[in-house]
Amino acid sequence: MDHTSPLLNDLWGIPWLDFNLSTVLMTFISSVIVFFICFFAARNLQMKPTGFQNFMEWIIDFVKGIIGDTMDWKTGKVFLPLGLTLLVFIFVSNILGVITMGVWGHTLWWKSPTSDATITLTLSAMVIILTHFYGIQVKGFKEYGKDYFRPAPFLFPLKIIEEFANTLTLGLRLFGNIFAGEILLGLITKMAMIFVPFTTVFAILPMLAWQGFSLFIGAIQAFIFVMLTMVYMSHKVSSDH
Repeated sequence: MDHTSPLLNDLWGIPWLDFNLSTVLMTFISSVIVFFICFFAARNLQMKPTGFQNFMEWIIDFVKGIIGDTMDWKTGKVFLPLGLTLLVFIFVSNILGVITMGVWGHTLWWKSPTSDATITLTLSAMVIILTHFYGIQVKGFKEYGKDYFRPAPFLFPLKIIEEFANTLTLGLRLFGNIFAGEILLGLITKMAMIFVPFTTVFAILPMLAWQGFSLFIGAIQAFIFVMLTMVYMSHKVSSDH
């Protein structure tokens, strides 16, 4: 099985501008799934939540807990929609390639969009940019700029390096875990096809075990991404870190 991805090259006459079509497709599918999850959870709101509404409110409380652990709730409540969106979107994106993998013409089309470093690094860059935006909005540009020279001015270069390091580690951590999981699933699938039906029978148990483990990893990675997002945000908007 060849896990190559289809590329759209030379778009709008720019030779170096490539788009991974399968990543674009899966990102769109993830977004649609997240939209319908939130839509069906909120379309018939009740004072005594039941069913899907109860599950969604549990997720909201979970994100509230993450924010409350990293900063004062009065300051952090504005970040609830951001944390909720990231948690649900990343989790859905993580598990799409775990449930199944779609290959058409030796090209991998159905996969987890977070198994593409472009997506995860874009998410992490977006998060870091938002931390700067809200930091300036809450503290003001002058006061925010002073934080880079505290507690000592000579730390300024290290703090600039830290911003780039946070972007890379936040994105590559998510990418590495999801990509490695998909690679192993692909290897198990190859093993299952070596000598059908005998190898298929022996590959079923490892496949199911790894899919279950990957679901757990997908949830943990979504939690870690949101937790670190709120930690980075608290460093920018809070006066006492």
